Amino acid sequence: MTDHSRVYSSMSNRSTSVNSTPRPSARVLSARKYICARPSAAMPWSCCSLAPCSLEIGTATGYVAALLCRRVGEENVYSVEIDGVLGAQARANLAGEGLYPTLRVTDGEMGLADHAPYDRILSTCALREVPLSLADQLAPDGVPVAPMTDVFYGGATVRLARQANGDLSGPFFHGASYMPMRSHRLEKLGPPDTTTARHRQTNLDPERLYPLGFALYGSARLPGVRMTHGFHQDVRTVWLQAEDGSAAVAGGGTVTVYGPRDLWAEAEEVEAEYGALGRPDTPASGLTVTSHGQHLWLHAPTEVICAKSPGEAAGL
Repeated sequence: MTDHSRVYSSMSNRSTSVNSTPRPSARVLSARKYICARPSAAMPWSCCSLAPCSLEIGTATGYVAALLCRRVGEENVYSVEIDGVLGAQARANLAGEGLYPTLRVTDGEMGLADHAPYDRILSTCALREVPLSLADQLAPDGVPVAPMTDVFYGGATVRLARQANGDLSGPFFHGASYMPMRSHRLEKLGPPDTTTARHRQTNLDPERLYPLGFALYGSARLPGVRMTHGFHQDVRTVWLQAEDGSAAVAGGGTVTVYGPRDLWAEAEEVEAEYGALGRPDTPASGLTVTSHGQHLWLHAPTEVICAKSPGEAAGL
């Protein structure tokens, strides 16, 4: 049996998000084609005949702002950066290319109301929730594109569109791990009470919790549960943790659980549900943002993925 107490420190200190300052990667370029798409279709940049007013959240080096300037014209590009040093660097980088979009050093969570409304809002930092301030700065047919993150998954990019009732809704289209917006970063949880450790065998391979499709489903079913993947002695290992002190670490056919809840049993049940649904891939899931909050759905906005009730968890 694997001694999971020895891997607690390394697993719990891992982060599910990667610091990814925007740069010309395949994923970044893939996401950019959605920012210039009409709400009814995802068209490549080269097919975009409009010149939408675009707001970027997270200027960083200015790379994405430069792409937007080339696509829609610098007079239509606005970009905000919370870090003054990065903002100055971006301004110099863009000026070196002869590009002069409107740049502002400010908290991107508040957007840039001075120049709203925007036809497109693109976030290059991960969001735990879509700020209502950004939603309010969208034009009636505006489209936001953002990498979302959760304590249960590292990141997934979503493209939203305004619905008839005023809500924003749309599908995820691929994984993307970005550094979370500063105000959306969470403190690490402390170690569990090791005196509550219980060991057993498990038939659930941690590899089955790795696909993003499952992680999106699981994040909705097990809100507040943190999941981290890693390797211990070349064996896929999964760490689960909750704020009430419950935790679980599994790998190599064994699992150790801690605290009042059996998080691994809950994960086993949710994975079984996901399997019964046919293991839908990432694009089958989507997000809806309302004035009261946000929720995930599967296959259609009306098919909301509900959280497991306390009674369900207690019955395991």
